[in-house]
Amino acid sequence: MNTTKFLTQLLVLALPGWLAGTAACAGELSGPWRAAFDTAIGPQKYLFQEITFTRKVGDLATEEFAAKQVETAPVASANPTNAAATNRPPRGPGRFGGPIVLGPDDKLAFPEPPAGIDSKREDIPHGKLEMIEYDSKTVGTRRRMQVYTPPGYSKEKRFPVLYLLHGIGGDETEWERFAHPDILLDNLLADQKVVPMLVVMPNGRAQKHDRAEGDVFRSAPAFANFERDLLDDVIPTIETRYSVQADREHRALAGLSMGGGQALNFGLAHLDTFAWIGGFSAAPNTKPPAQLVPDPAAARRQLKLLWLACGNKDGLIRISQGVHAYLKAKGVPHVWQVDGYAHEPREWRNNLYLFVQRIFR
Repeated sequence: MNTTKFLTQLLVLALPGWLAGTAACAGELSGPWRAAFDTAIGPQKYLFQEITFTRKVGDLATEEFAAKQVETAPVASANPTNAAATNRPPRGPGRFGGPIVLGPDDKLAFPEPPAGIDSKREDIPHGKLEMIEYDSKTVGTRRRMQVYTPPGYSKEKRFPVLYLLHGIGGDETEWERFAHPDILLDNLLADQKVVPMLVVMPNGRAQKHDRAEGDVFRSAPAFANFERDLLDDVIPTIETRYSVQADREHRALAGLSMGGGQALNFGLAHLDTFAWIGGFSAAPNTKPPAQLVPDPAAARRQLKLLWLACGNKDGLIRISQGVHAYLKAKGVPHVWQVDGYAHEPREWRNNLYLFVQRIFR
């Protein structure tokens, strides 16, 4: 792994200032260095003999510290069952990011969902989950996405749409592996707790090779590129092929981890397109709060629901805490849901369950 990229990932995923105590002379940098940290693709361990640094002080001096990486060895995931079921990096419970400091606002806004929310019930009507392909002008290739249509779907009625985005280690199948949105929606519909809706699960990695393989962090720029693919290709495809209501009041955007950051970045930048927005365990790709909501008055006027959620054992909670604090200070209504989980599927499944019951009403 390139040392610069390695350190960049540490800075993104580890606590701010983690390297602040690094010594600034060659003597103190010598000897073996060990690094161990959790990431969205599982625990990682590295052993370094030396690390390269260049220190430049204006035009006065430049100091160089030679370095060499001698070993890299990823650690097996704590979730081997999920890894065996898919040929992609396993993801599951894990704490990473920065130190966790909880405040008085960091608590449940809604009770914990009951058990079995995405367990299939045979005695109720079931919707349809299908994989479709579409031509992406943004990427210049043919891409895939999963689409759930509710029981009773027909061309005789128009339905609202939830666009649901995955994390950095996933693809268009990740939500189905983590939460079974089709079953969860079937159950809620049978209990008359949600509005019938389509759920679209695209691939948020907008590049020609969009599989979650190898070093998934290399594809981070493709997650930013997905903004155009979503707006220019995904949504027009859905609104051409399916009987949906094509206006902002009937479009929702939500996601987990990297997809949570995308949902906040894209949704809040396009309030003319989305009225319902949810970020679950938003990752470091999330823009700073003042960039997310530069016009609080417009957000207050246009948003139907803004949902922020994170577990209190998730080292990335500081990102969502910052957004919450800004929104609170600016008087922008939103839900701030903090439960007892880490960066894990239960967190995302539970928040999907709570979120879908409050949209399109």
